[in-house]
Order: sequence, then C-alpha cells, then structure tokens
Amino acid sequence: MVGENGGGSWPTESAGSWFVVRTRSRHERILARHLRDRRIAHFLPLARVTRDYAGYQANVESPVFPGYVFLRGTLDDVHAADRTRRVTEVMPVSDQSQLDAELRNLHAALLSNAPLAPSPYLHSGVRARVREGPFAGLQGVVEDVARRDRIILQVNVLGSAVSLEIQGDVLELIE
Repeated sequence: MVGENGGGSWPTESAGSWFVVRTRSRHERILARHLRDRRIAHFLPLARVTRDYAGYQANVESPVFPGYVFLRGTLDDVHAADRTRRVTEVMPVSDQSQLDAELRNLHAALLSNAPLAPSPYLHSGVRARVREGPFAGLQGVVEDVARRDRIILQVNVLGSAVSLEIQGDVLELIE
C-alpha cells in the first residue's frame, strides 16, 4: 500500500481501480491519514517547498496537486473515503493503465527528491525518457526539441503537470 509520497509498496491491480478524489481545501493529508489507517491504497504526492513565515523560511511538504488524492480500491473504499466528509468529488478513471504509469513516474521522481515545479499542461510536445543519472527511467514530455533542459511530467486526468530541470544530453526522444 502506497501512502504520502510513496511510503510502502506500489498498489497492484488486485487492489482495485484508480479513482481521483477531490478533497475539501487543505484536507489532502487528513484524508490520506484516514485511508492509511483503514489500509486503503492511495497516493498523495508531496513536494518539498520553501515557505516564508513572518520573516523566516521553513521547508515544508506541500501537495503536488492541491486538492487531490489518488485512491486505488473498490467502490466500498471510495464510499469509506466519502464518509469522512472531506471529499467533494470522486472521478472515475477510464484509462487505468495510463494513470498508473503517470503516477508511477511521478512517484519515481519524488523518491529521487526531484525539484519539481508547477508547469502548464502541454497539449503538444515530444515524449522523452531520461536515459541515465538519478532520474533514469522517468518519462515525460519535452516542449521544445531544440531546448531539452526540462521534462514535463503530466497527469492527463487532471490536466495538470509539473516540470523537472534536467541536462538535455541525458534525454532520449521516444517515437
């Protein structure tokens, strides 16, 4: 069972289907804790960011996609999440394998402590894979083939993305 930023093993298809759960504002962690306590597979991607608080800086973990938790389970698991009163919407996922691949990619980037930054969702671009280095195996989209210094990791069901600055010589284009 995977939790916040991937603690534990990745949930297999036998755990059920992926659902995208939209939460009430700033309730992602509370819902994730509830799911963890009930042993319901989920993924809450968190990235380390620096925040200013009254003149001092602190490193905190913040949701990569605010307002969303990815749940992998049955309809009973979805109803258990909904009963917490922290859920505003549950979106079924039509392409399970695509979402699983996108989330695994994001999970791998976060485990490698990738410095992710919010990025606009790209409707065009060229698929690319990181060939070597600490981010080897990551797949995403390159916006401009001539300037390959950034790979975009997208989650299509949300229409959202994050970017990772990278050396262009470690990227290979995927046909």
